[in-house]
Amino acid sequence: MTTFVSGPDLAAGLVPLALLPAVLAGLISACITWLSMPLLQRYALARPNARSSHKIPTPQGAGIAVIAATLLVAAPWSAWATGAIPLPLIGSALVIALVGLVDDIRPLPVLARLVLQAAAVAAVVFSAPESARIVPALPLALERGLILLAGIWFVNLVNFMDGLDLMTVAEVVPVTAALGLLGWFGELSSSAGLLATALCGAMLGFAPFNRPAARVFLGDVGSLPIGLLLGWCLLELAWHGHPAAALLLPAYYLADSTITLFRRIVRREPFWAAHRTHFYQRATDNGFTVRRVSGEVFTLNLVLALLAFVTVRAGSTAITILSLLAGAVAVALVLRRFSRAQAS
Repeated sequence: MTTFVSGPDLAAGLVPLALLPAVLAGLISACITWLSMPLLQRYALARPNARSSHKIPTPQGAGIAVIAATLLVAAPWSAWATGAIPLPLIGSALVIALVGLVDDIRPLPVLARLVLQAAAVAAVVFSAPESARIVPALPLALERGLILLAGIWFVNLVNFMDGLDLMTVAEVVPVTAALGLLGWFGELSSSAGLLATALCGAMLGFAPFNRPAARVFLGDVGSLPIGLLLGWCLLELAWHGHPAAALLLPAYYLADSTITLFRRIVRREPFWAAHRTHFYQRATDNGFTVRRVSGEVFTLNLVLALLAFVTVRAGSTAITILSLLAGAVAVALVLRRFSRAQAS
């Protein structure tokens, strides 16, 4: 006799399959991180300086494991099951990772890094189909140009914000988990949802090595391509008619990095140089522990993810506006807390 499974039983049976990419990516990421640590200790040691949040020399470059695990799982899986991840995205992620790896070992000139990053982002943006639009009223060339600038900034802001133990984990895990769920519900392309799920798992595999006090850092080889992959997933979400959700999910990173950038420009500081003026960095100077900072960012991102889901599922302009306002208030409260000294 043939038994058919449907309804809740079918959904329950499919959940483990949906989580399998995250589990595989997590295992691969953890294994590669563990195996690579002696090599990173020898060739890619991050020594503390006046701008650092760590106190002892720590190897960097474990982002190799995160990116390798993500692509090794997501690329073949999507080609087999959901529709291939665009080749320009995979190629650009590898190029940016290579640039980051070189920079981790021997710093590159700022202009050279920026040109290579711009070329990689442009390859992704301008290879997208013309039907992929956020604001159809804008000329296509103008919209793509604005997306290019936003993409370059997003790649770099993820790098700028990767300056504290577990900070990038606290940001990327909630955002990618939300994107994976949105893909599961059909609100995001299957390939983007799968990529987000694999990236979430890879970051979880890396997390035990990065918890305070971190034994290894992502390095530019990880933070830069993570910014590209995450940015593409958010762009896909906006292309699928959910720009508000695409803004809400990374709202903390966007606010902290962008406000800090403009402050430094106004003060005529060399904004491209390393510094300790991001809100999350100032929080540790103001008496917050590293665990508390990353914990509050993680909690904030869960709130932002919930608000993003509300905008997607409600389908109401009024609710979308209220959710955006609520997200802005939540981010502002955390930034304000981070910028104020804690009572002793």
